[in-house]
Amino acid sequence: MSNEATETFTAHRNLLFTVAYEMLGSAADAEDVLQETWLRWAKVDLAQVNDQRAYLVRITTRQSLNRLRTMQRRKEAYVGPWLPEPLLTAPDVAEEVELAESVSMAMMLVLETLSPTERAVFVLREAFDVGYEEIAAAVDKTPAAVRQIAHRARQHVDARRPRTVVSASETRAALESFRHVLETGDLQGLLDVLAPDVVLVGDGGGIKQAAVRPILGADKVARFVIGGLGKNNLPFTLAPTVVNGSPALLVHLDGELDGIMAITVEDAHITGLYYVRNPEKLTRVESETPLTLR
Repeated sequence: MSNEATETFTAHRNLLFTVAYEMLGSAADAEDVLQETWLRWAKVDLAQVNDQRAYLVRITTRQSLNRLRTMQRRKEAYVGPWLPEPLLTAPDVAEEVELAESVSMAMMLVLETLSPTERAVFVLREAFDVGYEEIAAAVDKTPAAVRQIAHRARQHVDARRPRTVVSASETRAALESFRHVLETGDLQGLLDVLAPDVVLVGDGGGIKQAAVRPILGADKVARFVIGGLGKNNLPFTLAPTVVNGSPALLVHLDGELDGIMAITVEDAHITGLYYVRNPEKLTRVESETPLTLR
């Protein structure tokens, strides 16, 4: 193994991880893809490679597509709603608005509605500005076909993504209000923070208790959240963090990590609450260093 191969892979590792994560919604699977990418990269004759970054992205994309198709079968058997594995990100990621939106919980859920090839094309084109020729080589399509797929995927995403891009400071302000009313048990204060049509999605994976389907409407969501935190009469703490490029909360019950709460904000009100309780999706949160993504 040459030093050049190792140095090139290391230099692009964060980029490759982000490509895989945006395609898969799973940090654990993204790490597996990177391992597979490394094994293939180690066998490449670098003298035959004109653009090493593009070559690595191509390998990562192909491995992610293979992994995505097997993951779809796992998701079909998943108990309750499926949410992306929360990704602890460095605070400065939240300040890069476009990058933060591309890995947000809301956007990752929109990407789940694309076909595997559409998702790969959209991620490479929209999030990383990869050229059509490079994408075509990665997904085994013609450049003309890739242009059509990109157009179709963009229309699909635009119809479902949040209407406005909100700054990190706006999200932090809404999250701080949310945190305060939860800590005081102020039901009316919580209703004031939530948008009337707010949606709560919980992911327990059949391991932890969670709502088996999304909960709609401010009143139902407020009562569910306050009731859930107070149900066991255990002390809880809500600690701010940055997850998937946006401010979020680490929820501890009786000193143990219970889950991560991410939010979507529009017009200073919370329109989406995403609560990941599945312990298999929380293992990296307390043990990993926050990622810079690129």
